[in-house]
Amino acid sequence: MFGKRGNEGFGKAGSQGGATATAPAPVSAAPAAAVPVYKEPVKDDTVRQQVTPPPLQPAQAARKRPARNENYYDTKAQVFSALIDTIDLSQLSKLDAESAREEIRDIVNDIITIKNFAMSISEQEELLEDICNDVLGYGPLEPLLARDDIADIMVNGSKQTFIEVGGKTIESDIRFRDNAQLLAICQRIVSQVGRRVDESSPICDARLPDGSRVNVIAPPLAIDGAALTIRKFKKDKLTLDQLVKFGAITPEGATILQIIGRVRCNVVISGGTGSGKTTLLNCLTGYIDADERVITCEDTAELQLQQPHVVRLETRPPNIEGEGEITMRDLIKNCLRMRPERIIVGEVRGAEVFDLLQAMNTGHDGSMGTIHANTPRECLSRMESMIAMGGFTLPAKTVREIISNSVDIVVQAQRLRDGSRRITYITEVVAMEGDVIITQDLLRYEIQGEDERGKLIGRHVSTGIGKPHFWDRARYYNEERRLAAALEELEKKSK
Repeated sequence: MFGKRGNEGFGKAGSQGGATATAPAPVSAAPAAAVPVYKEPVKDDTVRQQVTPPPLQPAQAARKRPARNENYYDTKAQVFSALIDTIDLSQLSKLDAESAREEIRDIVNDIITIKNFAMSISEQEELLEDICNDVLGYGPLEPLLARDDIADIMVNGSKQTFIEVGGKTIESDIRFRDNAQLLAICQRIVSQVGRRVDESSPICDARLPDGSRVNVIAPPLAIDGAALTIRKFKKDKLTLDQLVKFGAITPEGATILQIIGRVRCNVVISGGTGSGKTTLLNCLTGYIDADERVITCEDTAELQLQQPHVVRLETRPPNIEGEGEITMRDLIKNCLRMRPERIIVGEVRGAEVFDLLQAMNTGHDGSMGTIHANTPRECLSRMESMIAMGGFTLPAKTVREIISNSVDIVVQAQRLRDGSRRITYITEVVAMEGDVIITQDLLRYEIQGEDERGKLIGRHVSTGIGKPHFWDRARYYNEERRLAAALEELEKKSK
């Protein structure tokens, strides 16, 4: 049907009234699946152009590919323009993504042949892949999104893209045709979750289908073109066993975290940007019993819980009239009416911390959340400050009592200067003594030096606590023997 080429039933996309066919730009209006109706291009006397882009590297290759020359982008613009004049977007939308990609490849091959471009097979394959990504995907970002070794993608305008690989930030050779193409791709990403980014709403949080977190800040706030930041999720979800393998925690420390997750301790995961807080939260939730009802509240849904009974909630920004906003506080208040057994808050940023503490203190044991802080003590101080900023006029001692009665464990994650990530503290919140919250460390990470490659050398050590404050809770869940064995083994290794 669509695979045959002939002169019957073919028309120009522009005649359908559904797309603009004059600018060689990504078809942001095109859905993610499509069927082209093809019109035989008119053969012309276009001068043969010698195009010498580098051969396409596999998406997972870690080494950097040579920069493309201007001839490549000129040829791509001509082929793209001819493609837009040829396809019918209304028909394209009726195909699934794979069929649409094959149809576009067939048309582009015909255009290259008719226009008589001199290209090798590898060069033609690279051009085909780029154009398919522009029409159906995220354009130049697609090769980066396909690589599982990249943790962050940071686009600073159309001409500069950085990536984080192995904990280190390096510049990529990826570039966009211009700022208009970059902004069109940003709009395509955020529109998938019902949001928008433009001059009237230049800041937007969104997510990709795989859960990767996206932030966009567009002109006029971003002076040099839209700034796009993507925190990528690995295709294979990390587990505590893998964190042990990477050296982020010891086997004994991982056992303690498993017990903490299962026995319904109230946990706050503290850490700086990029320290692995959300990854660690995902790991801890893996030890929640399958028969518990869990409700997650997030600004952008990125948690990946494996339990069968999970309800996922997400905040909503205001519309163009400034109305309709649903805040994190609204979500937490509402989920208290949904009979949750555990409440998981993706990130605590403001006054919603008070509602989370109230939930922890009123029968929702085992609730968890993350917070930006550099140490466990600073985490508790930040919670106190956020309650004050929320307009609550409670005495400082009362606020600290609420915190000490609600939070059982603070787990500190840190990204070290060599790019590695470590769990640096597992700290118990014990009680109030006077006006001070008393804490005790069960485990801490000590840096001992640095090797010849610049990698930090350190180890996790016990602080000698043999019977933690949550011992009775562990005994209630029949986990006290495993907890005692882990603490004892950790202390032996620390000597």
